Amino acid sequence: GRRAWAKWNMPAKQYRTWSPAQSFLLPPSPLEWLPSGHLAYMVLDVVNELELRAIEKTIEEKDARGTRPYAPRMMTALLLYAYCSGTYSSRKIARGTFEDVALRVLAGGEHPHFTTVNEFRLEHRKALAGLFEQVLSMCRRAGLVSLGHVSIDGSKVQANASKHKAMSYKRMSEDEKRLQGEVEALLAQADATDRKEDVQYGVGVDPQDLPQELQRREDRLARIREAKAALEQEAAQTRAAALEKQAAMHRQRAATDPDPTVRKCAETLAAARTEQAKALRDDDEDPPAAASSDGLPLHRVPTTPRGAPKDKAQRNFTDPDSRIMQRNGVFMQAFNCQIAVEHSHQIIVAEAVSNQAPDVEYLAPVLARTVETVGAPDVVSADAGYYSDANVAMCRKAGVEPLLAVGRSGHRHRENETPSKTGFGSQTKAAMRESLLADRGRDLYKRRKAIVEPPFAHIKSVRGFNRFSLRGLSKVRSEWSIVCLCHNLLKLFSA
Repeated sequence: GRRAWAKWNMPAKQYRTWSPAQSFLLPPSPLEWLPSGHLAYMVLDVVNELELRAIEKTIEEKDARGTRPYAPRMMTALLLYAYCSGTYSSRKIARGTFEDVALRVLAGGEHPHFTTVNEFRLEHRKALAGLFEQVLSMCRRAGLVSLGHVSIDGSKVQANASKHKAMSYKRMSEDEKRLQGEVEALLAQADATDRKEDVQYGVGVDPQDLPQELQRREDRLARIREAKAALEQEAAQTRAAALEKQAAMHRQRAATDPDPTVRKCAETLAAARTEQAKALRDDDEDPPAAASSDGLPLHRVPTTPRGAPKDKAQRNFTDPDSRIMQRNGVFMQAFNCQIAVEHSHQIIVAEAVSNQAPDVEYLAPVLARTVETVGAPDVVSADAGYYSDANVAMCRKAGVEPLLAVGRSGHRHRENETPSKTGFGSQTKAAMRESLLADRGRDLYKRRKAIVEPPFAHIKSVRGFNRFSLRGLSKVRSEWSIVCLCHNLLKLFSA
């Protein structure tokens, strides 16, 4: 009885006051909405220090009439914080200025439309990509960059296109013939139907179903022919470049070989290769380069000796710059993203993107970017995909010690194993294997994975960047620069 009496006479549980409709007597400062030390405050501080004159100049050159533009620093802060927190959709960024407290603080009460966010990102993509070096400079001033050991690696990132929208040259040719036949059959059927309806209903009555079906096939046929012509043009120019390279080699041999017969033969071959290249060249088209203006390798269409694309040569209808690549045994429409990472705090000191799948041609331009931005490292390490005798010579010429794996197990020490037992024909390769088997080389190389692979894991798994939002190689390169910039910004924030 006493327990029941005590239970029914206990005071009611008291809760904290909850008044969602209560107005503030004095408006609170937006800078008090987030806890101290929040990432948004760091982004505000960094953006206020960045040089944004390139963006401001572009905006100021526009017509002063019309709606006033949003502040460039506010738009930059929104994009940087969104990319740091794993939000890449312009619609989600715009919605976050209403729903996300951090984005509300950064926007300062403004709510740009998602088309405005996307237009700012596209229009000023080169200037935004240029902020990578400014943030990297902040990391250097903070003492986060050490050039004792830099590791380089690449990873395939899915393009904003489906691999099912890619078509091989062989299938283009087959579909072109099939669709051409279907279009002709539909035209004949439409003509017969028109004549029949003219007799039955009078002149001027069109069939109801055939035009749409015919239009679909004609549109697809036009797209296939356009892609096929572009692929043929690219293949012809690629073959012409290869022939011109051969001609240059023959001319050099004709000028230096001591044997008169060899010189005469080389002159004949050089002239023949030059004529073949001239026949393939189209004076109205710029020839595709083997590398872009910044030294990054570009995909080259596989060609026949006549300069036609091979049957397996492919082109994507959605993003023609992207290529089908393989990652972990899976084929995907992708770009090859490269980073160079220093060993002390995993700061990305150089980044690059291109559509060439093999990694070997990326070592030289990525190392050159590293030297340009922060200086030459003491040691550079990379996996077997980057090894070539030319890359080893290039590193040593730049004053950098290379540690490049010569095979899947080339860096692992095995008892009683010497370079002479490996079967490698190149002396450079054998010397590199010997360096990797030495105690110092083995200790340095085993750090490679711990240096360069965590940034990729954080970018893809933690921040969720597994697919580009933009299309085209130029736009993709700018977006990757922003992604790497935000990686360094988060490192700076953690420090």
